[in-house]
Amino acid sequence: MSGKDDDARLVVAFESSASDLLAYLERRVGADDAPDLLGETMVVAWRRVRELPDDAERARMWLFGIARGTLMNHARGSRRRWALADRIRVQVRESATAPPSDAGAEVRDAIARLDPDLAEMIRLVHWDGFSLAEAAELLGIPASTVRGRHQRAKAELRAALSVEAPLA
Repeated sequence: MSGKDDDARLVVAFESSASDLLAYLERRVGADDAPDLLGETMVVAWRRVRELPDDAERARMWLFGIARGTLMNHARGSRRRWALADRIRVQVRESATAPPSDAGAEVRDAIARLDPDLAEMIRLVHWDGFSLAEAAELLGIPASTVRGRHQRAKAELRAALSVEAPLA
C-alpha cells in the first residue's frame, strides 16, 4: 500500500475512535489534559502509520494501545515533575532553616533596614546579579529611576555601615 492509503485508513480509524479515545483519556487524566494527550496520541499514530492494522477493530485497539503508551509517558513525566518539586521544596526548606553565617550579617541587617523598594533593588542587583536595566524591568520602573535609587541606597548603606568604599 502507498503512504496515501495508510494516511486515509488512519483518518478513518481515528474519526471512528476519536470520541472514545478522548473519553478514555478524560477518565484517567481529567478534561484539562485529555485533549493534549489525544493530540500526542495522533502524532505517534501518524509516525507509526505503516503499523496500522487493516482490520477496523484491530486498528481501533492499536490506537487505544498508543493512547495507553501516551498516558504512561504522561504519568512518568508527572512523577518526575513532582519529584523535582519535592527536591526543590526540601532544598528551600533547608536553606531557609539553616542559620545564616555571621559573615555579612551587618550588611544583611543594613539592607533589611532600608526602604523595602530600595532593599529589593539592592538584592536584585548585588545578590541576584541583575543589571540596573534588568532590575528596572523587574520592578516595573524606568531605568533612570533605578539608577537614582541605586545611588541613594548605596549612600544609605555606606552611612549605616560607616564604610567609605562603594558596594560594587
